Amino acid sequence: MEFRSLGASGLKVPALSFGTATFGGHTEFFKTWGTTQISEARKLIDICLDADLFFFDTANGYSEGASEEILGQALEGKRNRALISTKATFPTGAGPNDYGSSRHHLIEACEASLRRLRTDHIDLYYMHGFDALTPVEETLRALDDLVTSGKIRYIGCSNFSGWHLMKSLAIADQSNRSRYVAHQTYYSLVGRDLESELVPLAQDQGVGNVIWSPLAGGALTGKIRRDRPAPKDSRIGSGEFVPYESERLFDIVDVLDQISKEAGKSIAQIALNWVAYRPTVSSVLIGARNEEQLKQNIGALDFKLTSDQLKRLEEASTPKLAYPYWHQSWFPQLQKTRA
Repeated sequence: MEFRSLGASGLKVPALSFGTATFGGHTEFFKTWGTTQISEARKLIDICLDADLFFFDTANGYSEGASEEILGQALEGKRNRALISTKATFPTGAGPNDYGSSRHHLIEACEASLRRLRTDHIDLYYMHGFDALTPVEETLRALDDLVTSGKIRYIGCSNFSGWHLMKSLAIADQSNRSRYVAHQTYYSLVGRDLESELVPLAQDQGVGNVIWSPLAGGALTGKIRRDRPAPKDSRIGSGEFVPYESERLFDIVDVLDQISKEAGKSIAQIALNWVAYRPTVSSVLIGARNEEQLKQNIGALDFKLTSDQLKRLEEASTPKLAYPYWHQSWFPQLQKTRA
């Protein structure tokens, strides 16, 4: 396993990390992701640890907290070998203070996550989304206090826009408080929106991108093609997870299929490999419903794509730029190299 710095922090993380949103399946929404229970979760965790994949991601909103509970049980006796990230902000109840990034909610949410995870600290604590109703200063002060208390080690954000993240970093710097070292964000061959603003921002500010849904909810596994539509009741077929244009997806999968045959690797492995070696990517979240799928995904970094293969993937997947990015692209001599 390859290890990388998490943004500009001193924390080293594996290039692949394991997402546990498939643990639990306690709601109709999360049943389409997976229903892994404790016995199978223990097996998956052991496979990860044996491969030096020791970074595990969850959230307090996954299956109404069941994902955290199962992960905590599965890591019993092995907590010192693992890094755990979890999240707050999204609703956990019907009350007016059961959501958001207020000081009140974050302290309560953190304490509840610690109990469910059966641990005394969280290694990386994300704000799952930007709360525009709470002052950024209040959120950062609460997080800094949790860091100072030892309950969390590092802080990150997820699903922020560029100005959300930059405002938060600027205020953290001005007030000498803990700053976000990681941004958990969607990125895939069929979803490259973050390249316009969030990748340059991460590069400039030392923020590590941790990628969720690198396979676009399963759309980039080769399971769906022009002549093989996704089942309507599946996560992909519902169209409610990550958006994409069907024809563009099929064009990308055609190229993935060609490279898969050339490299002797699965389509999913090729797609994961591409994401893992993009600029500013610290770690790529993989998920799995079973042991074989997990082992396949862990093998996604055991090879290098050739320059020709990378060029073909680039040509098939490069999106149309929105303004002002198409205008900025006219002057590459003014842009910082994204390496």
